[in-house]
Amino acid sequence: MQTFDIYNYFDGDTIKSLQGLEIADGKFKSVLGSEIVSERENLIIPGFIDLQIYGAGGKLFSADPTVESLTIIEEDLLKKGTTSFLNCIATNTPEVFNACIIAAKEHRKVAKNCLGLHLEGPFLNAKRRGAHVSEFIRKATLDEIKALLDFGDGIIKMMTIAAELQDEKIIQYLLDSQVVVSLGHSDANFEQATKAYDLGIQTTTHLFNAMSPIHHREPGIPTAVFNHDKAMASIIADGNHVDFEVIKFSQKLLKERMFLITDAVTECSSGPYQHRLVGDKFVMPDGTLSGSSLTMLQAVKNCVNHCDIELKDALKMSSLYPAKLIGEDNLKGKIQSGYQADMLILDQELNLKEVIFKGESIHN
Repeated sequence: MQTFDIYNYFDGDTIKSLQGLEIADGKFKSVLGSEIVSERENLIIPGFIDLQIYGAGGKLFSADPTVESLTIIEEDLLKKGTTSFLNCIATNTPEVFNACIIAAKEHRKVAKNCLGLHLEGPFLNAKRRGAHVSEFIRKATLDEIKALLDFGDGIIKMMTIAAELQDEKIIQYLLDSQVVVSLGHSDANFEQATKAYDLGIQTTTHLFNAMSPIHHREPGIPTAVFNHDKAMASIIADGNHVDFEVIKFSQKLLKERMFLITDAVTECSSGPYQHRLVGDKFVMPDGTLSGSSLTMLQAVKNCVNHCDIELKDALKMSSLYPAKLIGEDNLKGKIQSGYQADMLILDQELNLKEVIFKGESIHN
C-alpha cells in the first residue's frame, strides 16, 4: 500500500484514520493513526483467528489426515481472511487421532496459519454428544493423557472435555501442560461447571450447544459461564446453532469473555462424520445438526447486522479475544507496532477485498 487517504483501520481497540503504515520482516514496524474525521472507502482490520474449524477447501481433516489436506485447508482459510486457526478433530478412534497428530506434526515444518490441533473429544459426556459418535466417547485416564500429549509433542493446543466425568488430576495435568481446556459436550450442572472453572478450565465450547441448558430451577452451564469472572466461551454466530437474540444478550453479559468460532465442516461422504449441506448448515445423515458453513467474516457480519453488536466488539471477538485465550495476544489480534502483519481490507459493506499475511498479499 502506497497511500493511506482511503483507509480507516481497527487497531485492536478503536477505529482510526490511517496516516502511515510500515511493515518489515512480516511485522508492523510502525502504525500511525488519528481520530476519524470522515468515512473512508476501506477498513483495515486484524486477521481472523478461528480456534475451532474442522475443514475447508473441500477437505475434512479427520477424513483425510495428511499434510496435503492440511495445506489445502490452510490456503482456503487464508483466502477467506483466517490468518490463524486450530484444526479441530471430533471424537474418533485412537487410530484417526494418531494419524491426525502425525500429519499435523509433519505439516508444522511448513505451516503458515495453522497453529495446531483442537481435540473435541473423545472425553465427553455421551448425554450431550450432539453429532459425535457415541461408541468412541470414554473417560480419560491419566496415563492416556500423558501418552497423548507426549505423542503430540506440542501440536495439541486445546482440548474440549466433559469435566464432570474426568478426574481433577487429569484436568490439572492438561493445564500444567499448557493445553487450553474447554468445557463442552457436557451435562455438568451449575455447581459442577463453576467448580471446573475454579479449577482453571479457561473456556467453554460453542456456548448453548451440547450442554446442560438454562432452566429457572437448574441454571446449567451457560449460567455458570455468565456468573464466573474468568470463564470464556466460544459461540457459533450462524443463527442456526444459536438464535441471534441469544447471541445478543450473551455478548452483553460476557463482553470480552465471548469469542467467535465457525465450527465449520465441509461435505464428506466417508468415515463416521458424513456431513451434508442442507441450506446454510451441515447435518449428519440422520438429520442431526453437525457443523456450520460459516466463515469468520460472515460471523462478524451476523453479529453486527443481526445481534446489535458494535463492529469494534465483533472484530475483537474474531481476533483479539481468541488470541488472548491461546496466549498469542502479544503477537496477533492488533494492528500495532511489533505485531505480526496479518490484516484484512474490507469495503464499506464489510466485504473482503484483500488479505495480507505476514506482510504479503494473498491472492485468490
